[in-house]
Amino acid sequence: MKKLTIFLALIMVFGLLPLSAPAQAAPPVRVWGLIGPTGMSLAPLMAEQDPAYEYQLAAAPEELVGTVVSGNYDIAALPTNLAAVLYQKTKGQLQMLAINTLGVLYVLEKGESLQSLEDLSGKTLTLSGQGAVPEYVINFVLKASGIVDAKLDYKSEHNEVSTLAASGLANIVMLPQPMVTALMLKDPSFRIALDITQEFSKAAELSGLGDAILSMGCLVVRSEFAKEQPEALARFMELYEASVDYVNEQPELAARDIVAAGILPSEVIAEKAIPLSNIVYIAGDEMKPLLDPFFEILFKANPASVGGALPDDHFYYRAE
Repeated sequence: MKKLTIFLALIMVFGLLPLSAPAQAAPPVRVWGLIGPTGMSLAPLMAEQDPAYEYQLAAAPEELVGTVVSGNYDIAALPTNLAAVLYQKTKGQLQMLAINTLGVLYVLEKGESLQSLEDLSGKTLTLSGQGAVPEYVINFVLKASGIVDAKLDYKSEHNEVSTLAASGLANIVMLPQPMVTALMLKDPSFRIALDITQEFSKAAELSGLGDAILSMGCLVVRSEFAKEQPEALARFMELYEASVDYVNEQPELAARDIVAAGILPSEVIAEKAIPLSNIVYIAGDEMKPLLDPFFEILFKANPASVGGALPDDHFYYRAE
């Protein structure tokens, strides 16, 4: 019996899941995941090979745009801001089910000069993501802290940033997980100097935005599927919440599933990256107050980053 099956069985014994599940829809539920942290929490479910679900993976978020717009899915893992963009593009034909990944961006340094965000003043930070969430987030964080003289040296891809760091050509870099873990394993002289998720929360508080969080990944549902198959959706969300717990509580075992699913190439990297990937399950009424300020920040930086308008209340799925 697979480890997640045992894990789910224990949860049922202690009353956290119903012993009898609602009936699934006759066709398999079509679930799309992403290679990287946004899809890591799906791996234990993929390992179960439950015929009630049909799982597929995309290598990059852009590959899922056509799938979502055409409606050839039921549930999908997406970057949070892309979910907002596609909500506008499909005129409300998708809804956010849950926040599943908070921030995965970290600043790494080869050395000890960077002990706080203020120490970025006058230094060069090599990073990627210009014209996207990484740029908007780092600009927001620096501005809130009054840092105006940090030089941001943008490269075309995260891989390029990682290569420059590993080659000794960049000593202060910003990267996402699991590239952070991969670089530190390759060159142990690099250390995590700043957790951008924490720095974002501090900046939000300084800016009067309260409990705003940096959320970079989520699950969305096709609105029609949610309306027509609420019991199947509820059952999946119960299993998915348990899967998130399993990944966070059993990283060594979950790492095997993540590699087997083709989400990451190395169990060592997966196991070490899990605690730093901020994999969460936040659903229902908790989502909107946490995400609305984040979307406002992105909208002010570039309205197109959230689809040209802020998501309305319908964007957030709530079970009836």
